[in-house]
Amino acid sequence: MSRKTALVLLYPLNEENEIVIPVQVLRKAEYDVTLAGPTNAPVSGSRNMKIVPETTLKEAMQCGPYDVIVAGGGRDGWRALSEDPDVGTVLREQEKAGRLIAAICTAPIALKNHGIMYGRRLTSYPWVEDMVREGDHYIYKYDDVVKDGNLITSKGNYTTWHFALSIVEYLSGRPAAEEAAKEMLVAY
Repeated sequence: MSRKTALVLLYPLNEENEIVIPVQVLRKAEYDVTLAGPTNAPVSGSRNMKIVPETTLKEAMQCGPYDVIVAGGGRDGWRALSEDPDVGTVLREQEKAGRLIAAICTAPIALKNHGIMYGRRLTSYPWVEDMVREGDHYIYKYDDVVKDGNLITSKGNYTTWHFALSIVEYLSGRPAAEEAAKEMLVAY
């Protein structure tokens, strides 16, 4: 059986833990994780922490397909995701192929702006609810993590561990998610 693959989008002003925790959890579950940014340069997060992408999104797009694409949020992290046409392209290809898309915090705004997963149930960081709901493209829910077929969304920050473990559960089953959680001392 081949290892699961994940593409984690690392863009300016993303909330750092919404990038680092999913990478940690997915690697703990023994997934091949690619951390891709708009360039190879260090990316400044929402708290000004610099994280270096492993590759560019353009390069990563040549290496797919991926079992999951993960988009982190952050107060203004959605802007760079929304403005990059390559983000829209990779997400549309993922959706068309029926593969998993996971977005946390403000990243659902970028999904909306790229026309991804319309009609689905989702959640977001509470203060951007109106931006996500604008246009009635989604069925908005208030749960910490919302799963609707091949779309997983989450509120952000304190929900990041369960968000990442929900990805593992979707792709590898509940026992794999529980094993990863147990090793990291996370209740799941």
